[in-house]
Amino acid sequence: MPPKKDEPPRRGQQPRRGASRDVPPGDEDGRRGFGGIGEARAYTPRGRTVAERDQRTRSPRAGRTTDPFRPALQLLEGGKPRDRRPAPEEPEEPEEETPAKAAPRKRTTAGAGRTRTEATGRGTRDRKVAVPPAPRRTAGARPAKAAAPPNRRPPPRRPAPAVPSEPPKLANSTRRLRLGTVLALALFATIGVRLVVLQAVESPESVQQLLKQRQDRLATVLLPAPRGSILDRDGAELARSVEARYIYADPELVENAAQVAAELSPLLGIAPSKLVALMRKKKQPGGGPVRFVYLARGVDLPVAEKIAKMNLKGIREDRDERRDVPGADLAANLIGFTGEEHTGLEGLEARYDELLRGTDGKRVYEVGRGDLDKEIPGGFHKLVPASPGTSLQLTIDRDLQFEVQRILAKQMASVNAKVGGAVVIDTKTGEVLAQASYPPYNAQKPFDAKAVDREDVVTSVIADPGSTHKALVFGAALQEGLITPDSSQVIGPSLRRGGKVFADSHRQEAGTRVTMAGLLAYSSNVGTILIADRLGPEKLYEYQQKFGLGRATGEGMPGEAGGRLLAPDEWSGSASGSIPVGHSVDATLLQMSAAYAAIANDGTYIQPHLIKATLPYEGPPVAAPAAATHQVLRPEVAQQLRRLLESPVYSKGGTGRNAQVDGWLVAGKTGTGKRLIDGRYTSYSAGSFIGMAPADNPRYVIGVFADVPTGSGGFVAAPAFSEMMKTTLLHYKVPFSATKPPKFKLYP
Repeated sequence: MPPKKDEPPRRGQQPRRGASRDVPPGDEDGRRGFGGIGEARAYTPRGRTVAERDQRTRSPRAGRTTDPFRPALQLLEGGKPRDRRPAPEEPEEPEEETPAKAAPRKRTTAGAGRTRTEATGRGTRDRKVAVPPAPRRTAGARPAKAAAPPNRRPPPRRPAPAVPSEPPKLANSTRRLRLGTVLALALFATIGVRLVVLQAVESPESVQQLLKQRQDRLATVLLPAPRGSILDRDGAELARSVEARYIYADPELVENAAQVAAELSPLLGIAPSKLVALMRKKKQPGGGPVRFVYLARGVDLPVAEKIAKMNLKGIREDRDERRDVPGADLAANLIGFTGEEHTGLEGLEARYDELLRGTDGKRVYEVGRGDLDKEIPGGFHKLVPASPGTSLQLTIDRDLQFEVQRILAKQMASVNAKVGGAVVIDTKTGEVLAQASYPPYNAQKPFDAKAVDREDVVTSVIADPGSTHKALVFGAALQEGLITPDSSQVIGPSLRRGGKVFADSHRQEAGTRVTMAGLLAYSSNVGTILIADRLGPEKLYEYQQKFGLGRATGEGMPGEAGGRLLAPDEWSGSASGSIPVGHSVDATLLQMSAAYAAIANDGTYIQPHLIKATLPYEGPPVAAPAAATHQVLRPEVAQQLRRLLESPVYSKGGTGRNAQVDGWLVAGKTGTGKRLIDGRYTSYSAGSFIGMAPADNPRYVIGVFADVPTGSGGFVAAPAFSEMMKTTLLHYKVPFSATKPPKFKLYP
């Protein structure tokens, strides 16, 4: 045997690191066993090629038919697979008969791998398995194969090497999807069954208990709707809502109500006993505890901040509004005021309350128990937004209203009037430009004034119109053709009707003939009664109604008085004397002023009105309905009557001389009667003056009324009319009259 050192190495020449090994010399058949890092790496799962991994990913079924681990990858030589010769076939042994259902198992080996055909339930599959390497050959010649004895049975086959178990299968997305679908369907089925049980199986008592538990956890907070504003004709605010706070209590959370009430009472100005009653625990009509109670509304911001810092349990504050009247007493008798609940109590605030206040909203949410009395995140929550109210635009001119109120207050104070009123009407449209009452009151503090002082005198005070009613009698007689502007009437100092004497303040001798202008200038009772006799009770009553007496005008003020007229069948023996001169006639200043506006408007009556438009929170303004109109006098008759009504103002000794306005012609009439309260006349005198200017083309009618201890309309009302009319004409820049004051012939 040659020396050991001279023997060739068993493994041949070592290749360079990272390169393929050369074929060992003497390996003539090109086969060799496993050896080296490259061969070991080729057998491991990491030896799997990228293409194979990608193919298994794309085709999930590949893992079912092939071995996921490649069996001993062939080593590459120069980037090409080595040529391997097939191993000599081994003699096959006869196979035993197997059932028809089982397919034969076939094993073949070639080189370093062996192919295995196995029977499965779905068919056959070939799988390569690893087998131990053949014995290494030496550099010598190939050993000869020993021949088997002729009469000897072949040696038994060596048992096949154990086949390694299959690797674990990778996760299957299809199985995960199916499993998730099953779980989701099971969940929905469970919920459906539960709902059926709750609705069809559970007893009514259980359902009520569940509802009660839920109701006990719900808190409701009201969201006040912003109240609409009241504006003048140009959009200036007469009444508005400003930001404030409301204080409310959750009775379920209030501890020691008496102590809490004692702390809040000085700040809210509410008696502690009332606060305790509000904070007392109570039940809702539909069941469940009351969780929201107003304690005060319209609270000023500084006061609300103090209450918030007190951290009283169960006491909260939130955004609210408070009604504000910027002008204090400006048009207060018209506007009125609201209460603590933002509900209109008087005036236009009450008349149009439903329109102004809008619709409150609410917020319902689920709260915790005990110290966790806050809204539960993710719990039940329902929000119904508040719908703001609609604003109201009036025909009132704020600047003119201020001046009319100022003049009225000054004049009424000078004549010691108990009450007084004034109204300005646009004769072409029937719009009320100003409407004032005396005494005024501060709408910010309405309860500081007496209820009677808060009345709107123009629409609520009823009195005898007195001699202002005579213009209606003359107009009816002219319309019926019973008199003309040039007619005259024989009168005396007095006459008797039904046992009552009617006399004139300007006494005339018996048989004195006076013109129509003279009768109006001296306000003759006797002459007016004689003209009314020509008309008759039926015609007089008819024209009274045409001029708008005996019914409310529908101006827009709440509680407007309608007055009262005596029908002909109700006349007493003295009625033929009292009614023509304005007694036994119940009327308001607004009714009589509207009648004069018909005379100024060429005989067409236009319903007086205060509302110009409504202004929704969202959307364009909505104009008020057109005012109702009807014809009372023919235009030429109305013009003749206006001419006659200038005589009381410009005639010598006329009753209305104090009503003159420098630069403009005025037509009008004085009146003196009695105020009626609860069906009884007072001892005071109700003096008035109603006129129009410019007389040749009237633009405005103004009526002034005063309830005074003594005095006629020419002294207590005409001076105020003169100043108000001048202010109105200057305010609207009406040109001066082109003609001079006329001279009337009082006696033919």
